[in-house]
Amino acid sequence: MTSDPRAKKGRGAIYNPHNRFQQVHSEVFDDGWYRDEDAPTLQTTVTEDRAKSIVAHNQSPDVPFESSINPYKGCEHGCVYCYARPSHAYWGLSPGQDFETKLFAKRKGPELLRAYFNRASYKPQVIALGANTDPYQPIERQERITRELLGVMLTYQHPVMITTKSANVVRDLDLLVELAKLNLVSVGISVTTLDGQTARSMEPRASAPFRRLDAIQRLAQVGVPVGVMVAPIIPGLTDWELERIVTQAAQRGAQFAAPIMIRLPLEVKPLFEAWLEHWVPDRKKHVLSLISQVRSGPLNTSEFHERMKGTGSYADLIHQRMNLICQKLGLNKKRMELSCDHFRRPDQNTSQLELFT
Repeated sequence: MTSDPRAKKGRGAIYNPHNRFQQVHSEVFDDGWYRDEDAPTLQTTVTEDRAKSIVAHNQSPDVPFESSINPYKGCEHGCVYCYARPSHAYWGLSPGQDFETKLFAKRKGPELLRAYFNRASYKPQVIALGANTDPYQPIERQERITRELLGVMLTYQHPVMITTKSANVVRDLDLLVELAKLNLVSVGISVTTLDGQTARSMEPRASAPFRRLDAIQRLAQVGVPVGVMVAPIIPGLTDWELERIVTQAAQRGAQFAAPIMIRLPLEVKPLFEAWLEHWVPDRKKHVLSLISQVRSGPLNTSEFHERMKGTGSYADLIHQRMNLICQKLGLNKKRMELSCDHFRRPDQNTSQLELFT
C-alpha cells in the first residue's frame, strides 16, 4: 500500500474528483508534512430529498425490470467501483468522497409510493428496490425508509426484487416472509470478494463477506427466495474467486447466481485507478489491462447487451465458468417469476403497514 494524503479512514474513494458541471476547482497539495495518523475522518450527513416521485423507469434489456426505487441518493457503503457515483455530480457534489458522505434520504417515499399505486391507470409490474444505491446502507437503521416501502408493498401485495450488499436485510425478515408467502419478493445478495481485507478497503462500510453469506442462509431458512450476485467481477483481482463465492452461497441456500462485470464510467475510472495505486500498486497495470480487454479497449462500455457482461474471450471465459458452476450446483434451474396477480388497493381505513412499522 502507498500513502496518499487524500485518503480518509473508512472511505472507499481516495479523493473527491472535480464536479464536471462546475468551473471552479480545488486541489490537494502535499507539502511534505503529511502523516497517516493526521488524516481526518469524514462524517456522514443526511439531507431530506424532497422528490415528487419515487419510481424510476428504464427500457434497458440488460436488467429484468422496468421500474425501480432508490430510497437514498449516495451510498455510505463507499464501494469504490460503484457505477452510481457519477450521478452525484448532478446535485453539485463530487462522485468521490461526497458520494459516500453527503447522502439524501427520500423520507416521503412511502407516501409517494402509495399515491403511485392508487392511480387508477396503474398496472402492477415488478419493482426493483436498490437498483442504483443500496437500500440497506447504514443510514437505513435510523431512517427505516426501505422498511416502510416494504410495508407498502405488503399492504398492496405488490412484487418487489431487492439487491443489497448488506446483511441488515434480515432486519426485515418479518415483512419478507409475508411477501414470500405470496411469491412477491426475491433478494439478491451481492458479493464481490470473500477476502476480508480486500472488502474492507474496496467496500469499507458494506457488510463483511461472511455476514452476507449468513444473510443468504437466514433468508433461505425462512423461505425467502435468495440468490448471489457476483458483482462486480474485477479481472485480475477478484475473478479467481467466482466459483468459491457461488459455491459458498449455494451451500447456504442460494437458488440463483448471476455475474456482473465491472465497468468504470466517467469519474469512476480515475477513482478506481487511484484505489488500485493506493492499495495494490503492483497489480494496477495488470488489472486495468484486463478490464480494457473485456471492454473492447476503453475501461467502460455503455452499449446495451455489453455493459453488464463485457465482451471478448476473457469475458466469455468468465461466463462459461459461471454457467459450469451453476450447472454443477443446480442453480438457475428456473427463471424467478414474481406474481402480479395479488395486487390490490386496500381500504384506506385499514393498512397492514401499521402492523410492521
